[in-house]
Amino acid sequence: MKEIGKIYLYIFFILLSLSSNLISFSQTSDKRVISGTVIDAKTSVPLTGTSVFMAKTTVGTITDKDGKYIIETSLKADTILFSFIGYETESRILSKSANQIIDVRLKLSAIALNEVIVNRGKTSYKNKNNPAVDLIEKVIENKDANKEEKYNYLEYKKYEKLQFALSNVTEKFKTGKLFGKFKFVFENIDTTKRIGNNVLPLYIKEAISDHYYRKDPEAIKDIVRDEKTTNIDEYLDNKGISAHLDYLYQNINIYDNEILFLTNKFVSPIAKSAPVFYKYYIIDTLSVNDIKCIRLFFEPRNKSDYLFHGYLYITLDSSFAVRKIDMGLNKNINVDWVQDIAITQDFEQFGQKTWLLAKDEISIDFGIAKNSMGLYGQRTITYKDYKINEPIDNKIFRGPEKVERLEPFASGAEFWESNRYVPLTKSESKIYSTIDSIKKIPAFQRRMKILLLITTDFLNLNKVELGPFDSFYSYNPVEGSRFRPGARTTPEFSKKFNIDAYLAYGLTDKMLKYNLGFTYSLTPRSIYVFPVKSIRISYQKEVRIPGQELLLSEDDNILLSLKRGINDKFFLNRTFKTEFLNEFENHLSYLAGFIYTRQSPYGNLHFSTEDYLSLTNEINNINISEFYFNLRWAPNETFYQGKLYRYPVRNKYPVIQFKGTIGSKLIYNDFNYLRLQMSISKRFYASILGYGDITFEAGKIMGKVPYPLLFIHRANQTYSYQKNSFSMMNFLEFVSDQYASVNIEYCFNGFIFNKIPLIKKLKLRELVTCKVLYGSLSNTNNPDYQSDLFKFPIDINAVPLTYTLGGQPYIEAGIGVSNILKIFRVDLVKRFTYLNNPYITRSGFLIQFRFDI
Repeated sequence: MKEIGKIYLYIFFILLSLSSNLISFSQTSDKRVISGTVIDAKTSVPLTGTSVFMAKTTVGTITDKDGKYIIETSLKADTILFSFIGYETESRILSKSANQIIDVRLKLSAIALNEVIVNRGKTSYKNKNNPAVDLIEKVIENKDANKEEKYNYLEYKKYEKLQFALSNVTEKFKTGKLFGKFKFVFENIDTTKRIGNNVLPLYIKEAISDHYYRKDPEAIKDIVRDEKTTNIDEYLDNKGISAHLDYLYQNINIYDNEILFLTNKFVSPIAKSAPVFYKYYIIDTLSVNDIKCIRLFFEPRNKSDYLFHGYLYITLDSSFAVRKIDMGLNKNINVDWVQDIAITQDFEQFGQKTWLLAKDEISIDFGIAKNSMGLYGQRTITYKDYKINEPIDNKIFRGPEKVERLEPFASGAEFWESNRYVPLTKSESKIYSTIDSIKKIPAFQRRMKILLLITTDFLNLNKVELGPFDSFYSYNPVEGSRFRPGARTTPEFSKKFNIDAYLAYGLTDKMLKYNLGFTYSLTPRSIYVFPVKSIRISYQKEVRIPGQELLLSEDDNILLSLKRGINDKFFLNRTFKTEFLNEFENHLSYLAGFIYTRQSPYGNLHFSTEDYLSLTNEINNINISEFYFNLRWAPNETFYQGKLYRYPVRNKYPVIQFKGTIGSKLIYNDFNYLRLQMSISKRFYASILGYGDITFEAGKIMGKVPYPLLFIHRANQTYSYQKNSFSMMNFLEFVSDQYASVNIEYCFNGFIFNKIPLIKKLKLRELVTCKVLYGSLSNTNNPDYQSDLFKFPIDINAVPLTYTLGGQPYIEAGIGVSNILKIFRVDLVKRFTYLNNPYITRSGFLIQFRFDI
């Protein structure tokens, strides 16, 4: 399960626990389509750019070049307004019918915008001699004078409220027969949150923070003083969910040229290049809290690009500051699971020409289909107590950008009642008690355990959990049908001490494999709570495929049993390991340990220094005894803590890793060597063109070792796409003692598909991949030059199966389509070098389950 999918799982857990028929998403029937034409009352000329919007809502549009408009909405507003600069605003009463045609003739008025002259003689849009573009260029010109980053220091306090609710709740749904003891939750229905739409609040998180900014050297810091949330930590990673939600609802700075929102980058409507991407229309002048403003409508030139649309309220003075923002996303944009978005920001004046954010609100409708039952999420931030250009101690900025320093007295209802900047509504205040009540109901607990089994592959039995179930059965040619039951203790057993174990047995090789591990937390927290400081000891007898290193998946996952090509060469490892893990708040961590492995060839693999096919001089095993030290730095990293893995939330910061391993005969190793590896990965954003992930990796071995201890390059013979493996490379096909590789994956986010008729309705997303591997093998580690090293594997016809990388790199590239049915990705990957190697696949299709926005 990828990134944002974990958020939905959390919310759906609660919803699904209410009724087994929730996933049907009962349809509402109050959708209305309003359309028509707006023309000049005197000349009958179509009025392009007329603002048409539902009264007391943010739902609206503007007329096209023919004066036509269309609005689709389920909101129950009773009035529609028509506004155009220089004309009198008209209103019409809406009927209850599903389809309405309302044509309007606007009359000229005497209103003028100071020195602004509006030319209506042309219906085609142009930037030249366009007063709206002239105005936005003035806003862009004054950006540096208006944004908060102009100050040397800035400090303020903020109160954040994030909530989720079940939306479009119908009477039929509320009166369902299967609710039983859960019906009391509907007593908390909120009819004020959204006009004409009942929502059922189910999740809330509140936080009070101090924010600090320093211009030179640039640094920011958020210190969370207290936090309160609906809590079901016994089932899910509450902090991980909060991290995902924070990423989804990132702060929007309208003065930035590019805005990261919903995991994508959008061009700001006041970016330096904005007039190239947006159209602008002056609507009218109005007062916002006694401040006279020009209301400016903006929309994308190309409605399929990642751009906003909405209204800017520009101060009618020489500062050209943004006073208010009401904006959203065009319905044609390629964003999954999101049906509607409303973004509102209010700025308040401090001093003569200083405008700072006072309130920021983002509302998102999530759902499978428009107007279906879904989720309504809203984040509201209120700012106060600004301090401008007051020096801030440099110690404040040490460590990660966001930290928690919870006040010891900050707990209980009294503290929150006195410190909330905005009081909770009656419905919001009941969320905490409602969730606490649900958690105590045995039916809820049973359903949560079943849902967790389906989504995490573990069955929770309180102090012990069984799993992972996706590895209970698998198949490979050497072991045959393989069964692997497993179990481990939970924090209910002990927060400090964790035991995990499994048994595995193959019906063909008839050999028992097993694993037993003990982990002790050196902090008061469990080993699943960041930052971790722990000691682990384990012993394992297990088979491993040389060169298979899966990302966020077990090697014996049942879905990976089907493989292409030959897969009959294994290592059999008997491994003792002890290690110490230490993580820091700034996301620097190190892992130090000792590992001893007695490794034997298994299946159709042999260790021989003479004739590979001759078994007379075969070496039964080798001893591998190592000390290792891994260093990792992932600044400002956030993740969801799963049952087996951490699922990272990708951001703009790099992830840097260094690994060092020493093997020596002094510690009962058969060889002496030093192995060094390093990697750097980073995501880059290219605005409306999408984003790219780049990983660079390199390694070197110093010493004389046989091929099992060389770098056996990561290969993937499954039909599941693995981002960090070479998709068309065979297991054990290439080995090196020094290498460098680059892995590039670029997603265009539908930039091309969105412009193709019919295809754009599928909301597919195109991507390209390229993986390049340079490597070499010194004569010291080449069995062709060293008679005491193991010969590389060959087949029964003496055809080599394992190779070194010579004068050319290994290269493969692919094209892919993601967002198929919103959950699948398919790649076509082609191999470009070493095409004469035997048993290879030159090209092939791979699939991946990908749940994303």
